[in-house]
Formats: sequence, C-alpha cells, structure tokens
Amino acid sequence: MYGFVRAFALFAIPVLLLAAAFALVFFSDALPPSLAGLKVYGPYIVFVIGAVLAAAFNRGRAVLALLVLILAYAAHQLWLRQGLGVPPARAVYAALVILVPLNLALFALLRERGLFNRHGGLRLGAMGIQAAVIFWVMAAGGTGVVDWAYRQFLQPQPFTIGHVPQIGIVCIGVALAMTIAGALVTRSATSASLAGAIVAFTVAAHVPAAPITFALFILSAELMVTIAVLQDTFRMAFRDELTGIPSRRALNERLAGLGNRYTIAMIDVDHFKKFNDTYGHDLGDQVLKMVGAHINAVSGGGKAFRYGGEEFTVLFPGKDIPESIPHLESLRREIESYRLALRATDRPKKTKGGKRQKGGWRDKDAVSVTVSIGVAERNERLANPQAVIDAADRALYRAKDKGRNQLSR
Repeated sequence: MYGFVRAFALFAIPVLLLAAAFALVFFSDALPPSLAGLKVYGPYIVFVIGAVLAAAFNRGRAVLALLVLILAYAAHQLWLRQGLGVPPARAVYAALVILVPLNLALFALLRERGLFNRHGGLRLGAMGIQAAVIFWVMAAGGTGVVDWAYRQFLQPQPFTIGHVPQIGIVCIGVALAMTIAGALVTRSATSASLAGAIVAFTVAAHVPAAPITFALFILSAELMVTIAVLQDTFRMAFRDELTGIPSRRALNERLAGLGNRYTIAMIDVDHFKKFNDTYGHDLGDQVLKMVGAHINAVSGGGKAFRYGGEEFTVLFPGKDIPESIPHLESLRREIESYRLALRATDRPKKTKGGKRQKGGWRDKDAVSVTVSIGVAERNERLANPQAVIDAADRALYRAKDKGRNQLSR
C-alpha cells in the first residue's frame, strides 16, 4: 500500500496537468480575446521559462527534453496544421511520432550530467543529427523511407492512435514503458515528468490538424518537465543522497516551526571509523543506508534526519522523553540485531566466462553494528532547539562513555 501511494505521488503532477489539458481543450473558446495569443505562443513562453530555470540548475536532461518538445511544436506549426496531405508533412509527422517519444525515454534513462560540458554537447549533437536526417529525407524526396514508416505490419490493425503509424505506436509504447519503469526505480520527478510528456505528446499527435489540442498538450508536457526540475532540486537540497532521508537543511527548517513541547534524539553509529578502515567505504555506505532505513521507520511519530557523517537525528514533536524512549530503545535493538553480509575475501571476482561464481555470500561472514543514543527535551532551561540538540549531543557522549550501544538522557 505504501509503495502504491509513493508511486501515485510521483506521477500526481503529470496526471493533474494532463487532466487540466483535456479540460482546457473543451473550454479554450472561453479564453478572453486579450489572451488568445497564448493558444499559439504559450508553448514558446513556457519553453523559455523552463529552459532558463533548468539551465540555471544545470539540469541538462530537462533542457534537452524541453528542446525536443518545442521543436515538435514548431514542426507542427510549419508543416502539420493543414494535415498530412503533402509528402513533407507525412515525413515530418512520421519522424515526430517515432523520435520524440524515444528521445524523451532516452533522457529519462540517462544519468544527469549537466548541460554545459562534453556530455551535453554530445547529446545536443545527436539531436542535431536527427534533425539533419529528417531534412535530408524531405529534400531528397525519400518516399520509400516514408512509405516504410507508414507500412501496416499487422493486418488487421489491433488498435490505433489517430493517424499514428504502427511503427510509431510501437515506439510510443516501448518509450512509455521504459520511462515509467525508470521513474519507479529511481524515484526521479524528472523521469516521471518525461513519462507524462510522452503521454501528452501522444494525445497531441493523434490528431495533427487540431492546433489547439496540439498546443495545449505540448504546453502541459513542458510544464511537467519544468515543475519536475523544481521537485528534483528541492529533493537534492532537502534529502540526503545516500540514505534518502531528510538532510540537516530539512531539519533546520523543521526546528524553526516547532512548538513548546518536543524531544530530540541524537544517534551515532558506534566505532564507524574503525568499521570503514576494516571493511571499506562501500560497506560503510551500506551500513549508513541500513541504519538510515531503520531510523526513518521509527515509530511513535518520530521524524528522522541525517545530521552528518554517521550521526542522525530523530525529532519527536509534541512528546516528552518518557514517551519517546520506548521507541528509541526499540530502534536500538533492531539495529543491533540486524546482520549485514560480508563478501568473502577469497571469492574470485569473475570466472573465465565473465560470470561471478555463486556462493560468495556466506552466512558466517556477516557483521552487525550498534548505535548510541542521546536524548533531551525542551524545558525552561533548554528553551530553544539548538540548546536541546546540544543537550542531546552531550547525552550521546555519555552513552558512549558508558560503553556504547545504549541510550542516555
């Protein structure tokens, strides 16, 4: 159930923007005459705003996705407004329904590498090559290539999407499936927005001679990508990249809005430097992820944050120490009992065939870690959040001085 809710939240904005675009198609005539120009120039305005915003945050994938969408819109304005009755229009339409979804899917799956560098240049160059090929086909009168793109591979046709040829339907389906899967795996708002953009483009393209429909759905796709830039930027600023839980910046903002009754716990992984030196930083990162996951699932209304390094914070709004301690003790025992498997040092990395051998993970080669916890609550002496954090930090060091793997107040 929780996974379904997270998936729904990931795609909520694209779904809402698609619904808004459908509604506006039917009520576009109600737009005041002074705003009628938005029907034509709206996508260009949103493109400029979105591209500037994405470039400012060095979100290369978003800039290129917006460029793909606005080029599709410009191509529609130049060649498709009157339908597909002439060869250039047929060629442009076939190219759009094949290349636009595939490019958007590719941007969803590629790693973010920025824009103003070699990677951004290569991706922009690949788009330029595609445009050059399309113009070459149009100029050379490549009717054979265009006819192949419109070929009916299945008879009778199992389903249709307006004028979209069968090869275009396949490309749209494959691109959409890949993008949705990538968004669910990475939890990236940008990838989710590109899945929504593929759907919006498909709706726009199914009736190429409907300019209002095309404009509104391209505009909605651009808004999806632009809003996703803000979502991912917010996540990067307020979420810890390694553990996925809120970062210290998020904690500072949360502390600013607390009431007069709360408890703060400071949690530190015992002997973490020694663990890193013994087993390596990769396994150390796995330990931090494991500890972060347990802390994030703490009961009793606790809110988890990564404070820095191997130190975490749990905030209990509206609770005092006696109400918070049972949940913290349960958390400490859960982490203590968790066994983390080690890779055997004598395990060959690969066989001659390039495959890893089985049996490299052994039950006997496992370790566990413990945490020490210091807890403090707001009172007349500790009247502000920083004073409570400092008191919890002192309690944490008392827990370590007592032998670690325990809670102190």
